[in-house]
Amino acid sequence: MRITDLLKKEAIEIGVSVKDKPEAIEKLVGLHDKCGNLKDKKVYKEGILKREEMGTTAIGMEIAIPHAKSEAVEAPALSAITVPDGVDYGSPDGEPCKLIFMIAATTDGDVHLEVLARMMQMLMDMEFTAKLKAAKTKEEFLKLIDEKETEKFPEEAKKEEPKKDTPKADLKKSDKADSKKADGKIRVLAVTACPTGIAHTYMAAEALNKAAEKMGITIKVETNGSGGAKNVLTAKEIAECDGIIIAADKSVETARFDGKPVFSTKVADGIHKPEELINKIINKEAPIFKSDKKAETSSSAGEEKLGRRLYKHLMNGVSHMLPFVVAGGIFIAIAFLIDTACGVTGGSNFGSATPVAAWFKAIGGYAFNFMLPLLAGFIAMSIADRPGLLVGIVGGLLASNGATFADPGAVSTVPSGFLGALLAGFLAGWLMKMFEKLCEKLPQALEGIKPILLYPLAGLGIVGVMMCAVNPIMGIINTGLNNGLAWLGDNNLGVFLGCILGAMMSIDMGGPFNKAAYVFGTGMLAAGTTAGYQTMAAVMIGGMVPPIAIALSTTFFGKYWSEDERKNGLVNYIMGLSFITEGAIPYAASYPLVVIPACAAGSAVAGALSWLFGCTLMAPHGGIFVVATIGNPFMYILALAIGSAVGMCLLTLFKKRQMKKQA
Repeated sequence: MRITDLLKKEAIEIGVSVKDKPEAIEKLVGLHDKCGNLKDKKVYKEGILKREEMGTTAIGMEIAIPHAKSEAVEAPALSAITVPDGVDYGSPDGEPCKLIFMIAATTDGDVHLEVLARMMQMLMDMEFTAKLKAAKTKEEFLKLIDEKETEKFPEEAKKEEPKKDTPKADLKKSDKADSKKADGKIRVLAVTACPTGIAHTYMAAEALNKAAEKMGITIKVETNGSGGAKNVLTAKEIAECDGIIIAADKSVETARFDGKPVFSTKVADGIHKPEELINKIINKEAPIFKSDKKAETSSSAGEEKLGRRLYKHLMNGVSHMLPFVVAGGIFIAIAFLIDTACGVTGGSNFGSATPVAAWFKAIGGYAFNFMLPLLAGFIAMSIADRPGLLVGIVGGLLASNGATFADPGAVSTVPSGFLGALLAGFLAGWLMKMFEKLCEKLPQALEGIKPILLYPLAGLGIVGVMMCAVNPIMGIINTGLNNGLAWLGDNNLGVFLGCILGAMMSIDMGGPFNKAAYVFGTGMLAAGTTAGYQTMAAVMIGGMVPPIAIALSTTFFGKYWSEDERKNGLVNYIMGLSFITEGAIPYAASYPLVVIPACAAGSAVAGALSWLFGCTLMAPHGGIFVVATIGNPFMYILALAIGSAVGMCLLTLFKKRQMKKQA
């Protein structure tokens, strides 16, 4: 497949005049849509804008290559425009863009990557790009591309001549040791990667190849593209090279580089400063890398911003936790549905009153039990590599059960919930990383037992002491919260009590605030009074709002959320209606300062309205499935709808503001 197979004449427009970046994007998306390349124009455009939020896709040299992988793409394709007067696209060199290609990539398969990779190589030829910018017709534009592709890859169809360059996405040209050195030794290795694994990955690889050829240096570049790692560096090559360049904006496998000089930087530097990066290796300016340290992408000074590192660690935990939340939550909802269908209307065993329902609820509960340990475990692993996995998982488990020094079995303690798991993941990871650094001074003879004995033993001790010291604080908080709630109840401050209980159910979603509110509600329920039933109603509605608010926001304001967040948001309708607050945890963990305040406000409104409307509840859980036990059910649903709408509006507003700050 050639570039001209992906770029139709109808998807090209010559001599376009656009006033700004959004108008340029709209034009290119429209060309894709006109050619039938898209299933859903709106969804695809959202993917393009989401990619731009991560950083401009302008690469300099008056070129921009916006791109997105999306299920809204019918088939891999390109669109292109030339802008003679230029348009401000936020290019790193400050120049306006006059040549813009837009890549529409499907979410499966990587055949198109071979073509896109060769396009990246061709665009590094400034004489070629100048001709494209000056093209007068679509036919001339396509002809230039076709001729350049034939010139650069003349033998692509001739398998009998393996020494010729091939148009593979893994940049085989570099694998053939493009060098003026007679001995052919690969002196410099490199790894390139960008978040989407499409354009910048291959641009950086080609720039490094061209710079190395110009300098007379042999180089091999591994590309970590969306189709997986290509042109993978071998153990022999790593052992024999002078050093490795990592030009990446996402994590790459680094343990294999132990003991070698490694210079890490952002992928843009691979495109714009290839000679400088190669000189870092040749001049022995790169530091020696240790495999027990986490390689991170960085700026040219070797330091990545703290906020970005924290976000990457957090996302590593959230992405691994998410399947357990979704699958476990749906299984529990099915258990409620089965009991409802069998005529069970409430009670403490609702959801497990029938054998089949009990099976679904138990399996779903097992999945939920892994949720917080995995969140903390993979956060810690992102920070401290493999030695961090143990400390994070154990820390998350201790946070979820509330173990203390006095009660290590967590028989009568309060869990610290997902906030405690976040704390466990980050603190455990950093402490483990510090311990690894201390171990660097140990004799070489102990190197082999570090990962199998020293790190696990020390890590378990570190996280055990840390979490058993933190969890008692949660118990103190819980006692104070219970006393405060009791005082509100004793002083007939019902509406205010409902407001407080609703908010508490959303603050930490399984932590001391949530548990204090729930335990207080079930305790009041046992009293058998109207006030007790109103209390339980406020508690449950407060726990239902967060997932529903998130589901509403991702449905009606999807442009502020990623494609994965929109998909997972749909499941939160089920979880919210089932009183499974945990459905909101992945979002609260990803954007705590956005999600928690918004959901707490929505839950507070719902709890206050539930009490004001005189709604009662005689079951401790079950959500909408125990509607038969709800007093004044229509007003209860109205309170839920209003609270969820408030949460949705605030959530969307906060998310919009956050995105503007990051722009």
